[in-house]
Amino acid sequence: MSRPIRPFAFLLALLLGAAAARATLPTLAEALAAKRDVWGEAAMAQPNGASYEFFAPLLPPPRYVHADFRHYPIVLSAPDAKVKARLISDGRGVNLRGGSRSWNDVGMPVTFRVGPDEFLFGSLRDRVSEPTLAEGWMPVVEIRYSHRSPVQSEGMVPLNQVKRELPPEIYRLEAFAATDPALAANGVVFVKFDLAQGTNGFVSVDVDARSPVKFERGRLIDDSGRVLAIFDAGWKRERGKLVARLKPGTAVTLAIATEPLTDATAPAVSPAQFAAQREACVRTWRELVGRGMQVEVPEPLVNHAWRNALCQNFTLINGDSLRYSAGNQYDRLYSAEGSDAALALLSWGFERDMRRLMGPIFDFTRRGLEYHQAAFKLGNLFKYYWQTRDAAVIGEFRARWEKEAERLDRHRTGAGGLYPKEQYCGDIHTPVQSLNVNAKAWRALRDLGALLAETGDRAAAQHYLAEAAAFRPVVLQAIAQRADRTTTPPFVPVALDGGEPVHDPIMDTRIGSYWNIIIGYTIGSGIFPPGSAEEQWIPRYQEQHGGILLGMLRSGGAQFNFWTGEQRVNPLYGARYALDTLRRDDPERALVSLYGTLAQGLTRNTFVGAEGSTLDPVDAEGRFFYCPPNSAASALVLAILRHQLVQDWDEDDDGKPETLRLLFGTSRRWLEDGKVIKVAHAPTAFGEVAIEAESRLSTGEVIARVTLPERNPAKRTLLRIRVPDGWRVVAATGAAGTFPADERGTVDISALRGEQTLRFQTVRSASR
Repeated sequence: MSRPIRPFAFLLALLLGAAAARATLPTLAEALAAKRDVWGEAAMAQPNGASYEFFAPLLPPPRYVHADFRHYPIVLSAPDAKVKARLISDGRGVNLRGGSRSWNDVGMPVTFRVGPDEFLFGSLRDRVSEPTLAEGWMPVVEIRYSHRSPVQSEGMVPLNQVKRELPPEIYRLEAFAATDPALAANGVVFVKFDLAQGTNGFVSVDVDARSPVKFERGRLIDDSGRVLAIFDAGWKRERGKLVARLKPGTAVTLAIATEPLTDATAPAVSPAQFAAQREACVRTWRELVGRGMQVEVPEPLVNHAWRNALCQNFTLINGDSLRYSAGNQYDRLYSAEGSDAALALLSWGFERDMRRLMGPIFDFTRRGLEYHQAAFKLGNLFKYYWQTRDAAVIGEFRARWEKEAERLDRHRTGAGGLYPKEQYCGDIHTPVQSLNVNAKAWRALRDLGALLAETGDRAAAQHYLAEAAAFRPVVLQAIAQRADRTTTPPFVPVALDGGEPVHDPIMDTRIGSYWNIIIGYTIGSGIFPPGSAEEQWIPRYQEQHGGILLGMLRSGGAQFNFWTGEQRVNPLYGARYALDTLRRDDPERALVSLYGTLAQGLTRNTFVGAEGSTLDPVDAEGRFFYCPPNSAASALVLAILRHQLVQDWDEDDDGKPETLRLLFGTSRRWLEDGKVIKVAHAPTAFGEVAIEAESRLSTGEVIARVTLPERNPAKRTLLRIRVPDGWRVVAATGAAGTFPADERGTVDISALRGEQTLRFQTVRSASR
């Protein structure tokens, strides 16, 4: 007798396989009490470093939300659509009401039931599968649920009845949002039911309409004559529900309108029409993902994750506004998080989309955070320009960027030559002279000067460069005065005007928790000179004083026991920490952040993230997380993976990128013998780059085929081949000669142009 696999059965196998490595692994309580990321450090100590398989068994995944439907929702919509539907991840229904204040109602709730007893689909956890996505990444969702139909339990039952072992019915639900513009505008979701196992299936659909409805001609119609749902010929109305019978090889389908349709726009529904709409949906998403950078690493989970992250974020775009979430209180734009999400799309080559998304971010404002916001708005413009070299954007957005530049240029009127007090952060309204504000403002002024110098506005460029050059020492002096050197490394407060105590351990107070969440903005500003001891103060403090777990930022603490749990992680705010590890060439920690997020920051199979998730499990099946999905959480995955493969940095600290680094942060497993890494159409500040690295360790080499950018060649180009433990790179040879490799497998190929093939000689070595 077969049945759906228990959600953690595969994890049990992984756990048994790694039992020896975990024999002394700290418990969750011990990991939380430790000031270091003991789980992350244990992962780095494994052969070839951190992995998804190491992290996945440590905790059950995020699953539960603070809503009546309890299981997380999967948002379904066409790219950029204004109307979004939600499928509950245990399959119980579409557009169910959240009930709690955090959730918005979307459409008419439709509940699914199975079996002759009309049992709620998904209601018994041990019978429901994890949702899966078509091809592992497309927003076409399948969920299975096992529910046995009784055999001759009443009626004319033979007295000499022979016992028959029949497998239970396994109901298969598949759902997706229409991408046909005529249907996408109303958030139409197509749903199909069939049997994956069994012979005697029953499905019923319950609707929770707030006004009278009637069923005629296969359509559910409200009292205004609008169409709420359409059913194929296999359904009939019974006892106030729509019911259908399933036999092997048969299916029934329906379409649910999140916003009602007119009779004229309501589609026909049948299994054949379902298949046609599904094909159109798949084509839409495949074409969209195909517009950007293409990555293939020898780890399917990672390939699925980046593709789905793109899909999720185009799902969360509302017109030209990239929202933080959908269907809940975060269904709105935020400047910092929205910028991060938009920039991740830019880094994968979605330049036209970045251009249109910048407008709403420029226009967004939130009182009390004006200086904080200004730097993000300007930073988006700079990064768009350096990647595209499209000077027309400067004129297009001139009125908007000049307004923000003037804010930073003319209002540095606070004590000590800093900016005036502003909110500590969005949630903490306490006014402070914020390190984040001042560090980011310096960066914005410096980068604006560099941009204007590049595009020919020399007078304005000289002004902003001079202002930035004079301001940086002011910020560094303020940091030096307020840094507390009683800790190792020194503690750097956000409040430069004093009054902020050392947060040690960081999670002891609510302010400490927020310090940990927002201090990444200072890390990302680059206010500390590259290579200085000070540039490591903040990330090392987080790593050594309880700010990091599984490579993700921790939050919460004893004084902030929100309903999700006292101890949490907020993965998305760790983006700058993770990218800084790559900038400082610490790829092992970046891999911990990537795999920690994939294993414990996102849902299994569907890659849905949130602003934060509790660490203490609700039960053996899952943990709480808050208002998923989340565009910045998806952006984190995109940003880390992109920079593991392709990095364009401003290493000489002048505001202009000049260094290209390739394959600097890859997993060592990706170049085990016979494996291949492929990157195509990767946008950089220097033009497109492509690279393919093929491991032939069995013959002592790795072959790298590179197409280097020629639009604006980098001053310095470095290529690294990170081979598995027990191997090392000696040198690389190509048409231009031999290139010596450093101890990390890096060669300097700055002199090369265009298409090149390099053979990296590898030899056996002692494991690290």
